[in-house]
Amino acid sequence: MQSGMVLIWIGALLIVAGIVLAAGQVLWKGRLSEPHRMGPTGSGTTLEPRERVRALHPKHHWPSILLVALGIILMLAETAI
Repeated sequence: MQSGMVLIWIGALLIVAGIVLAAGQVLWKGRLSEPHRMGPTGSGTTLEPRERVRALHPKHHWPSILLVALGIILMLAETAI
């Protein structure tokens, strides 16, 4: 395998690892919302949160953003050569 392909594979793996890490952080925090009680209109329960979800803030996901950014930089650097 050529050295260029190795860098592209490493970049791709970093991108996938960053996405999996971000998804794992959200899932490990527990439920995203509590189901609402049935209202007077007879609507069923929903999983949508009542207010904005704080678990999706970039401040909490900087390691995964960094992994994805490094993967993109590696892939772009190799294709630019």
